[in-house]
Amino acid sequence: MLTDYELERYQRQIVLPEFGAEGQEKLKNAKVLVVGVGGLGSVASLYLTAAGIGTIGLMEKDVVSLHNLQRQVLYREDEIGQSKLKLAVKTLHRLNSGVKLVPYDTFLTAENAKSVVADYDIVIDCTDNYTARYLINDTCVVLGKPFVYGTIGDTKGQLAVFNYQPPCANYRTLYPNEKELVALGNVNRGVMGVLPSVIASMEVNEVVKIITGVGKVLKDTLFMIDLSTMETMKFKLPVG
Repeated sequence: MLTDYELERYQRQIVLPEFGAEGQEKLKNAKVLVVGVGGLGSVASLYLTAAGIGTIGLMEKDVVSLHNLQRQVLYREDEIGQSKLKLAVKTLHRLNSGVKLVPYDTFLTAENAKSVVADYDIVIDCTDNYTARYLINDTCVVLGKPFVYGTIGDTKGQLAVFNYQPPCANYRTLYPNEKELVALGNVNRGVMGVLPSVIASMEVNEVVKIITGVGKVLKDTLFMIDLSTMETMKFKLPVG
């Protein structure tokens, strides 16, 4: 049941005919894990918190660097060298004190993945390396959790929803050759500062659709956008 405060706070969502108080209650009862609170995670965590997701897990081990500030909008110049996780929790709590924030001061590993992911309904990929994405994917497949995938580089971004309503595609459907990709390492590519905001906002939109049932989820489909041309493409992924 929503409180009077919540009814007022989220009224612009609640008044949407297809959404209503029922949709907001579903968000309130949901648990979403954000893996990585950098470029994508900064924006995703802000909008998840603003939307009223009841419980948000935040997994991050890094500290703020000067070069982060061009795109990681949660952080400020006077916070350089400080823990991203602690700063994120502080800022997000100020945005919405009604949301439960669960911090994980660690990277996702083979040792902790199952125990952490098991506590959540959906996982959002906000990482920057292939090893983490394969680990998220495989853990979600084993535990039966939807995996919202996003990646960015230069002016291009990708988005997909994996492991949702079987039979379904997963990350290995898109990139079956793990050894080849992992061998590339964490390539430090350039990125247009606004790009994480575009892709992360879309990731949150997919999360909201999955939770509420409002709208058509980007199931088994790869969405691509190039901000330099504003061209978009969608590819249907094989299911098996």
